[in-house]
Amino acid sequence: MTALPTSPLAWTHLLLGLLLALWTLLFLFRIVLTWYPRLDLQKGVLRLIAWPTEPLLGPTRRLIQPIGGVDVTPVVWVGLISLLRELLVGQQGLLTQLMQRALTVA
Repeated sequence: MTALPTSPLAWTHLLLGLLLALWTLLFLFRIVLTWYPRLDLQKGVLRLIAWPTEPLLGPTRRLIQPIGGVDVTPVVWVGLISLLRELLVGQQGLLTQLMQRALTVA
């Protein structure tokens, strides 16, 4: 069992990594839901998937039109969030490097 983070930077790293992973998972669900265009995303549990993702997908749909009738904007956001996650909290990410530097200085 690992210990909880003690520094604010470690907490930021942990929470940001979890938030970006959750957001990626929600967009992956949206990708699957594009296969079923007749589902109403405003009903039931599907609202929990639509609510955090739609603010990003709506404006993106105005820039990127459907390709062959398929909404590709969730795929775009999965790629962007994965890139952001890697740049910030990945093995060579900015926050990871800052944490390692703080450990070597301490």
